[in-house]
Amino acid sequence: MKTVPFAPLDPALYRETVRRALAEDLGWGDLTTDSVIGEKQRARGVLIAKSRLVVAGLDIAAEAFMQLDPGAKVARTLQDSDTAEPGGVIADVSGYAGPLLTAERTALNFLQQLSGMATLTRRFVDAAAGRVTVLDTRKTPPTLRALAKYAVRCGGGTNHRSGLDDGLMIKDNHIRLSNGIREAVLALREAGHDMPIEVEAQSLAQVDEALAAGVDLLMIDNMTLDDMREAIRRARGRAKVEISGGVTLERIDELAGLGAEYVSVGALTHSAPAADISFEIERA
Repeated sequence: MKTVPFAPLDPALYRETVRRALAEDLGWGDLTTDSVIGEKQRARGVLIAKSRLVVAGLDIAAEAFMQLDPGAKVARTLQDSDTAEPGGVIADVSGYAGPLLTAERTALNFLQQLSGMATLTRRFVDAAAGRVTVLDTRKTPPTLRALAKYAVRCGGGTNHRSGLDDGLMIKDNHIRLSNGIREAVLALREAGHDMPIEVEAQSLAQVDEALAAGVDLLMIDNMTLDDMREAIRRARGRAKVEISGGVTLERIDELAGLGAEYVSVGALTHSAPAADISFEIERA
């Protein structure tokens, strides 16, 4: 795993994504706003948390407003990774009223979805209480992986591999299509990739085969608690262990106490409920 220092996202990772999202919503034009709101009318709005949440995606939301009104101003009360309490102001936005209204839904879609991921991640991290590192997975919205993994970092989680070129992982289907774990590991070594090798194991027999092949990381997937304990015992001093499959908030306390180094949670990015955030606007 790579620990990525928390830092703002490079705008190059989201600028075009925001442009496409605005175009998707806008179509041939914002018929209502263009008819009702004067071209020179100015407005001020506030982004308000409606429930307790971890903020993620403020720069992306700001980009949505500023792509339609380059002169728009976004004054942040909170920063990404901060916790917002119900009723708390996240940011003030000011500019021309028409563009603010047109960009509102796109800005909120990004901010709500990413803040939802960050909020769920923070709940897992808090429940793990430092006993195990909480990882994300590649189960992310297509084309939005960099943003989803950023949201996980905002919540205090750790990114697993960002793509297929960012790590060596022999999964169950690789094993089924090859001549077993040993042969797959040998093939990776012969390919000359200078990366740790991870193997997914679904039984203690596969755990033994992977350990005998000298893997660096063992993913134990959907095992019983007793088998997980035994797998972790066998791997101690030989390979690090990642628990995967069926990891829920209700189970994280128990799983964190088993002695594995990592636990991976697909739900952080594929099932996090959107955070409840509103944009309330008035004449300036």
